[in-house]
Amino acid sequence: MTEEHERKLLAAQGYSELDMHDDAIEQIESLPASAQRKPAALEIHLIVLMHARRWEEALIAGTKLCKAAPDKNAGYIHTAFCLHEIGRTTAARDILLAGPESLHAEPTYHYNLACYECRLGNNDLARLHLDKCFALDKKFREFSKIDPDLAALK
Repeated sequence: MTEEHERKLLAAQGYSELDMHDDAIEQIESLPASAQRKPAALEIHLIVLMHARRWEEALIAGTKLCKAAPDKNAGYIHTAFCLHEIGRTTAARDILLAGPESLHAEPTYHYNLACYECRLGNNDLARLHLDKCFALDKKFREFSKIDPDLAALK
C-alpha cells in the first residue's frame, strides 16, 4: 500500500471517530479497487460501517475480510457481531467456531460466544465461555454486568 493510500485510511479512521461515516467511506472508496481489497482497507471499511450501524453492509465487508485474511481474528469477531446484530445469532456463533485456532486466545472471542450461546439458550456453554473470557481479561467482568445478551446468566 502506498503512502497516499495509508493517509486515506488514516483519514477514514479519523472521520469515523468523529462520527463522520460518509466522509470516512468516501476516503476508502477513493482508493483504487486493488487497494480497497487489501486487508487493512477492508478492516477499516468494516469498522466504519459498524460504527455507522450499517450491519448488512458491514457483514459484506467482514466476509470479504475473512476471505482476504483468513488468519486475521478481527474479521471473524466483527463479522459474527454483524450477524448477531441482524438477528442471525446461530450464524454468528458458527462463524466464530469456524475461525482460526488463534481466536481461542482472544477474550473477545469467548465473551461474544458467551453472549451468543446465552441468546440461544445454551447457558452452560455461555458460562464456560464467560469464565474463559474473565480468565483472559478481567475487564470484561464489568461489561457482562450490564450486557443484555447475558441477562439469563444473572
